[in-house]
Amino acid sequence: MPIISHAADSKEYLVNLRRLFALRWAMLALMALCVLIAPGLLDVVLPQTAMLGILLVAALLNTLGHYHARRQQTATANELFSQLLIDISTLSALLFFSGGATNPLVSLLLPPVAIAALGLPRHLVMLVGLVAIVAYSVLMLFYLPLPIADVSRATQLHLIGMWLTFTVSAILIGWIILRMSQLIRARDAELAAAREQALRDERVTAMGTLAAGAAHELGTPLATMSLIAGELAIDDSLPAPVREDLAVLRQQIVNCKEIVSGLARRAGAARSDQGDLQASDRWLDRLRQKWHALRPHTSSRMIVDSAGPAPVIVVDPRLEQALLNLFNNAANACPQALEIHLSWRPDQLDIAIRDLGPGFPAPVLEIGGRHELPAHEGGSGVGLMLTRAAIEQLGGRLELSNPENGGALARILLPIGEHA
Repeated sequence: MPIISHAADSKEYLVNLRRLFALRWAMLALMALCVLIAPGLLDVVLPQTAMLGILLVAALLNTLGHYHARRQQTATANELFSQLLIDISTLSALLFFSGGATNPLVSLLLPPVAIAALGLPRHLVMLVGLVAIVAYSVLMLFYLPLPIADVSRATQLHLIGMWLTFTVSAILIGWIILRMSQLIRARDAELAAAREQALRDERVTAMGTLAAGAAHELGTPLATMSLIAGELAIDDSLPAPVREDLAVLRQQIVNCKEIVSGLARRAGAARSDQGDLQASDRWLDRLRQKWHALRPHTSSRMIVDSAGPAPVIVVDPRLEQALLNLFNNAANACPQALEIHLSWRPDQLDIAIRDLGPGFPAPVLEIGGRHELPAHEGGSGVGLMLTRAAIEQLGGRLELSNPENGGALARILLPIGEHA
């Protein structure tokens, strides 16, 4: 968890750093405009050459920093801290040539402190605040005064400067706090989604553990049923219809034993990197035939909607179980006319299961398997939650809908790169 938190903080510092560079361009342009027009507009004398030179150096530093920030993937708190010190130094140098602390624009030393308070650790915030206080204090003692002989005019200019400082500070601080709060809300939403996913995975893992235990316990009664069915099969006095039903029963017991054995073997197991490679169309058709052996009274057809050879995928037990769950849900809603569509693109495999039943209930479409629902007539309770969890673990997504012409449609979208 500390590693994840550090990575998130690094990206947040990078976002704040890029925003600071963009904001600085606007501030440098505004300061350059003030230096150029203030002497003629306000009838004051400013050392324009020195002040424009300071702004030129700041622009060069901002160009280099902005270029570097666009190329890097993460940033540190020290990088953002150093850029805020550059802002304070630039503004202090400009204020030195324009009246020092008597210049009402000296309050523009506050926005860097606000940025630090919203985006830096406590010790760096204290350092930025200390540097701003020291800069203000020094400007009270060392500065070039503005030569304004008329006292009333000086007062008027001071009031105008205070208004300008308040306006700029209000806009900057409001914009900064708004952007930072949006970032915090977005991060909180991501953390909430991650916690929800962790809780869902924990529940799925617990279900897998229970399934493994249940599979172990079911072995004994299945073995007993198999033994009794075998003894009945050798009884020649049984009528032919009973013997046929007994053969079906023995086959179903074999299928159940295979399912239980596979469940015990695969519950909670991670996917192997050396899985079985199969063409997706042949694999899906074999899975459909296997499912029909368990539900012989259903009918289905497989439709390949793409041309050319089907992509080769790594057969994953979780994907097979997810599809079997969807097959069962569709058959529970309508055991006849089940359609299984397979299509693909260069980067994606699309498997759609369509039935002609009453469609998904509104709560199922709303929740979509993200949480457990009470079991109901159409299926889609715990099984759908496990199905979605398995598909998301494989990098895909599950989409549920009710087509306009009736029935229900469950679509699995998988990245082929994850399974090829």
